[in-house]
Amino acid sequence: MSFLYLTEAEVEQVLDMPLAIELVEEAFRRLAQGEAHNVPRVRARATGVVLHSMSAAAEYLGRVGWKQYSTTPHGARFHVGLYDSASGNLLALIEANRLGQMRTGAATGVAVKLLADPEADSLGLFGAGWQAQSQLAAAAAVRPLNRALVYSPNAKHCRAFVARMTQQYPFEIGMVEKPRDAADGLPLVITATTSRVPVLDGAWLAPGALVCAIGSNWSEKAEIDMETIRTAERIVCDSVESCRREAGDLIAAADKGAFHWSRAIELSDVAAGKLPGRISADGIALFKSVGMAIEDLAVASRVYDLARERGLGREMPG
Repeated sequence: MSFLYLTEAEVEQVLDMPLAIELVEEAFRRLAQGEAHNVPRVRARATGVVLHSMSAAAEYLGRVGWKQYSTTPHGARFHVGLYDSASGNLLALIEANRLGQMRTGAATGVAVKLLADPEADSLGLFGAGWQAQSQLAAAAAVRPLNRALVYSPNAKHCRAFVARMTQQYPFEIGMVEKPRDAADGLPLVITATTSRVPVLDGAWLAPGALVCAIGSNWSEKAEIDMETIRTAERIVCDSVESCRREAGDLIAAADKGAFHWSRAIELSDVAAGKLPGRISADGIALFKSVGMAIEDLAVASRVYDLARERGLGREMPG
């Protein structure tokens, strides 16, 4: 049996943010209904390299798969393997840097759709890197944004990001010099940084704000402070199990008694209508995302189908 090999450029041809949000939202609903299974990330370490591995099964798709990626001082390399559930045959091997960026943004898009004020039209964005691009795209796909304010400690990097994004979107995108200005009074705040220490102070948040924290998936890193967690009326995780392992923000708060894991709920339960996303209109809501293989699997499955339809990819001997 042969399998299809898809490059980053081929993934780019068939995947956009609205489609990624649709697929990830469906994956969360199916997860809540018991039609999918997610296995949290594990890491194998050696000198100079970490291998990250995660997997999932989607009964509703008839497919299973994994994502593995290596990180070294030279960068990261991402791949997704997609299998047919009935036969066990490998269907595709997919270069997955772009796919991962899009599914990470899509998870935030689902959270914004389900948790944010329906009229939210202003966004504060901490971070000006690769992941920040898809975070902005996801928020813009589900809310009528008129303005986005971006903060990064690297002013040169931030200016370049704002210039690029201004060419892509019809609304105002501006750079702010102080981190508070990317949160103060705004209904939607997203942190997409590589910081090891909090960049967001909960005292800056407006009543009713939604915070989406997506930058950290290491237990020793934290993007948001304990005040944000302590005052949040609703705390929603992409996966509570995974967050207990990897969400340094929540782990630190729990260790110091500012948070108890019983307060956290699953985004899948909100997506399936089992739990409300908000308790009150004025309460702070927090979405913490560390990344799930079921998101990769759901998106990779559709990418594979679309690539087959369009004649993309290379057939490889299995």
